[in-house]
Amino acid sequence: MTLPLMPKATAVWLIDKTALTFEQIADFCGMHPLEVQAIADGEVAQGIVGYDPVANSQVTMEEIHRCEADPKLRLRLLPANTYAVKRQRGARYTPLAKRNDRPDGIAFLLRNYPQLSDAQVVKLLGTTKETIQKVRDRQHWNSANIKPRDPVILGLCTQTDLNAMVQTANDRLAREGRAVPPPPQAEAEEAAWTG
Repeated sequence: MTLPLMPKATAVWLIDKTALTFEQIADFCGMHPLEVQAIADGEVAQGIVGYDPVANSQVTMEEIHRCEADPKLRLRLLPANTYAVKRQRGARYTPLAKRNDRPDGIAFLLRNYPQLSDAQVVKLLGTTKETIQKVRDRQHWNSANIKPRDPVILGLCTQTDLNAMVQTANDRLAREGRAVPPPPQAEAEEAAWTG
């Protein structure tokens, strides 16, 4: 059985905000009814802030009201795909340990996906246009050690984000009437056959 995110905090919220029985809350949160009762008595989970499963789309208020009306009913968790958190817009944080890998990722994108604009690379890797230009012109302070490596493998972006960015760039080229470059795998296979 799939449990809600932060089960104890969810139990605290359900105890405070609903009229569900301890058994219903325990069943929903994957806990023992005595543990839920201890939370309600203040013996356990002191200081834990309640986590609202309704606001976070894990359960609906209608489902809670349905179960409040009949103690024999059990809450059902909404399917996971309905409450997937979408990545927020804005600057992308890159951990310190991965920041030195960024020029390698930039070099990979410049070599394999020339159709990507600088703005797209900035958004994808969380870098600056100045850094991209320095990598392109081999003026980067560490250009002797830059080896083009896949930013997905380096953990700088996801494959989904990269595919979406490349598709956007290809659509832009198609609208402008310019030729769309072949994918990098096709170039590698072609080189292997002719090589």
